Amino acid sequence: MATTSPPITLPVLAPGAAPDAPPGRPGALSACCTPLAGAPLSAADADQLAAVLKAIAVPARLRILSMIYARDGGEACVCELTEPLGLTQPTVSHHLKILVDAGLITRDKRGVWAYYRAVPGTLDALAAVFGPPR
Repeated sequence: MATTSPPITLPVLAPGAAPDAPPGRPGALSACCTPLAGAPLSAADADQLAAVLKAIAVPARLRILSMIYARDGGEACVCELTEPLGLTQPTVSHHLKILVDAGLITRDKRGVWAYYRAVPGTLDALAAVFGPPR
């Protein structure tokens, strides 16, 4: 008899949803995905997981995530990312918006600058989807 692994929650947000929205708030979605080796994904879980994977499937976005996660405090201003990436501010902002919409980072506006912070546990939850069943 096969046992099913408990679902892993990935904080995936609908476009325009507040990243710190409490559960159940309209616009916030959560993707519950069993590790791939534990059970087949449902169509809805596959769609939500694919959206997150699509968000990180661009080299510039992977570099952005790496830069944010590697910084002391896990936070970076958009102004601190443009030069190391060699991209314009509008291009970096576009990539950051996609990462925010996927629930991988959050955005905090302070004056004229936007600061981006890693969402704790998100990458661990994503990694667990590809790990062995628990």
